[in-house]
Formats: sequence, C-alpha cells, structure tokens
Amino acid sequence: MGHSVHPQAQYLLDGKAAAGLPPLWELSPDEGRAVVEANGALIGAGPSVASVRDITIPSQAGGMPARVYSPSDAGPAPGVVVYYHGGGWVVGSLDSWDACCRVLAVSSGCDVVSVDYRLAPEHVFPAAADDAFDAAAWIASPDGLAAGRPIVVAGDSAGGNLALVTALRARDAGGPALAMQLLVYPVADSDLDRRSYHEYDGDEFIINRGDMVWFWDHYAPDPAVRVNPYASPLRAGDLTGLPPAYVITAEHDPLRDEGFECAERLRAARVPVEHRHFGSQIHGFFTFVNVLDDADRAVADAGVAIRAAVDAAASGASAAAAAEE
Repeated sequence: MGHSVHPQAQYLLDGKAAAGLPPLWELSPDEGRAVVEANGALIGAGPSVASVRDITIPSQAGGMPARVYSPSDAGPAPGVVVYYHGGGWVVGSLDSWDACCRVLAVSSGCDVVSVDYRLAPEHVFPAAADDAFDAAAWIASPDGLAAGRPIVVAGDSAGGNLALVTALRARDAGGPALAMQLLVYPVADSDLDRRSYHEYDGDEFIINRGDMVWFWDHYAPDPAVRVNPYASPLRAGDLTGLPPAYVITAEHDPLRDEGFECAERLRAARVPVEHRHFGSQIHGFFTFVNVLDDADRAVADAGVAIRAAVDAAASGASAAAAAEE
C-alpha cells in the first residue's frame, strides 16, 4: 500500500532476523522483557538533561516508580509530560525508554515523567490503566509535580493506549485537565482483524498479529473485558471533550489502521487532531532515537507540538484568571 521500508529501518529488521530470536509470542513474559531490554542497549544513551531523578508516585496500588527528566535548571519547565512506555502492557521499562524520554524533554522544554506502571500477566487489566490515570491525577494534584503547570499525556503503542485511556478517564471523572495527548501508533482497539493486522502477520517486522494476540491474552485474558472503553478506547461511544491530539502512525505496522481510525474518530468528535503518518516506517520506530533519522525527527516534532499545546494552555489559564479578577 505505502512505500517500501526505510533502509535504516530495514537494517534494524535485518539485524533482528540475523539474531534468529523466536517470535515474541513464543516467549515467556520474562524472556520477552529481556529481548526488549537488549533493544534499549542498542539505542544507547540519550542527550544529557539538567536532572534525572527517580520518584515514587502514590497510587491505589500503593505507589509506583517513575523517572523525572528536567531539561533545564533555570526555573520550572513550562509543563509536564506524563509518558507511558510501550511494550504491549507486558514488556518495557523506564530504562529501555530512557533515551526517547530524554529527547522528548529536550525537544519540548518540559519535564517528562516516565511512569513504571504495573505489567501483565502479573497484573491484568485494569492495573496498567489505573496506574496510568493515578499518575496523571497525582501529578496534577496540589501535592503533585505539576504545581499548576499544564499537563500532557503521551505514550507509544500500549503506552499510547494508556495515554488515550487516561484522557477518557480524566474527561469522565471531571479532571485532571490535560493540555494535549500524544498518541504514537496507539493500541486503540482489541479487534485484531483490521486489514493492517493481516497485512503484517509475518515474523519479519517488529511486531505482528501473533504478538498482539499474546499481548492481549496477557493483559485482558477475559475477552468480555476487552470491549471496556478503558481497555479499547475506540469502543467508547463518545470521544467528545478530549484534549487536542497529536497522532503518529507508521505504514508497516499492524496497528496502522486503528491509529488512522483513532485520528478520524477524534476529528469527528471535534477534537483538534494533528496526524503525522510515516509511510516508510515500522512499528516501534519512535523509540529508536540515535538509530533512525525518522525517530529523531518524530520525537523532535512531537516535542515542538507539546510545547505549543502547553503554552496555549498556560495562556488560556492566565486569560481565564485575569477575566475572573
């Protein structure tokens, strides 16, 4: 349908093939996690930032680890990005997403809080969704990190699912207010029969349909749960009232079609949407900063969009405050 795979991305895929690893869906969760951590080592170090500190965010489950990246020590950053890493709710960690979060902090000029939500199958739905919402709610709270600054929710793949679900839950719960949602090839639905799932059913790509079945089977083993909008946000009947969305999709990706549908559904609900499609890229490309030029560009551009949304939210808030005086 689209272009051929970008040569840099093809080099990654060739490396994956040469390594001769079994497909993810044949591995145990722990084996899958080890593979993803090895990918993190391949990406290497991200740019230096003013400070990186590990914190614990209070939550219903008794607290979750998180890592805060502050791009500058010249006073508080203009906003806070709550970042949920990808990995199908099963794999991925603060360490393997470290470089990507650093680039996002630098490009947005905002503090980035990477959230170490609970993983499946040890913790099935709604654990990750609860943690994701709890993190944003605490950061926005009077005791939280934001201290009145605008908040953006962001994530890739399963993390994009958690960002969109957090936006839905925040709307349904009457807060916290969010300035933007960054949805990078989000898992938006549990329907694994869209055309792109069947188009990318082989083992030659980063993930395929079999991997997505494996992810869902670990995260939401009960099929009845998968239609819950907080698991499959495209099942929400109404997407009005959500924050502006910046949606990134990749052509060579089983999640491509639901990413497009997500952008279309949000637009139809009158949510402002900017949709960037990378026609020669593969699922997972966004996190391969230092390795793929498109990743460096995508994360940098997303940072610019975040900064614009944060500045708009801050000026809107100050205008509202002035009107009240």
